[in-house]
Order: sequence, then C-alpha cells, then structure tokens
Amino acid sequence: MNIGQASKASGVSAKMLRYYESIGILPAAGRTEAGYRTYSEQDVRTLRFVRRARDLGLPLERIKQLIGLWQDEGRASADVKRIATEHTAELRAKIAEMTRMCEALEGMVEACHGDHRPECPILDEIAEGGQGHAAPYHAAGQSKMRRQAPSTRTLRTIQGLM
Repeated sequence: MNIGQASKASGVSAKMLRYYESIGILPAAGRTEAGYRTYSEQDVRTLRFVRRARDLGLPLERIKQLIGLWQDEGRASADVKRIATEHTAELRAKIAEMTRMCEALEGMVEACHGDHRPECPILDEIAEGGQGHAAPYHAAGQSKMRRQAPSTRTLRTIQGLM
C-alpha cells in the first residue's frame, strides 16, 4: 500500500510515518519503480503499535525497545514489564508534580478578589517567586502547599480595602 493508505490504516499521519522511518522505528519502506514508498501489512501493524504506545505517553526510545521485544519471540516478559513499570513511575511523578502546581494555583486564585481592582495576588505571588501568601510549586517540591504570612504588598492591598 502507498503512504496515504498506510497512514489511513494505521492512524499515523504520513508526515509522522516518514519521521518514524527516518529515526529507525519503522524499517525503510520499499519503493516502486517511480520511487513511491510502499508499506506492508506488518508495517501498518508496527505503526498501530507505535500509535498506541504514544497514546500511553511512551517516549520514542522506549517504543524502539518495545518494538524490538515485540518482534523477538524469545523475549522475557520481565523486560517488557520493567519498561512499563518505569514509565508508570514516571507518569505518577508527573501527576504528583502537576497536582502540586494545581494546589499552588488554587491557593493563589483563592487569594484573588477577581474584581475591578488592579491589585492581583496571583501576579504578586508569581512575581515574588513563592515569598508571598501561598507558596507555589517548586522543583524541590512540597507535597502540600504551605501558607505563609502575607507579603508587605498584600498587606498594603488589604489595608487599602478597609
């Protein structure tokens, strides 16, 4: 089948198909006498495998490893499980990181009046880098957002409202 047919059958765009070929995830396509790429049913199966692995967030290097294991009938399932377990742990770490970021932003949103006034604790907090009212996420990380004493600017804002 040609590149358009392979793309449609696999759910992978023709552009990505060419890219996967260029980085060795997919073997070089056969060519017609006119130079057009041709793909086999096995190529389409591999592309579906890649698409599903990408849907699971696997990086290309791990996908290459998994394709090698998938095609190796003498593989040890422990090798496949190790790759999946490592990826799962990385996903859980990203989820925890994103949860901390959401909690920090929610704390900032809670501190903001969200009205016609120009004072904005959200902007203040971002500008102060966590030295103000609600400490945002930091790479070193905190499992929970912590409350700190309001910044001088926040206190002036509050006093101006009274």
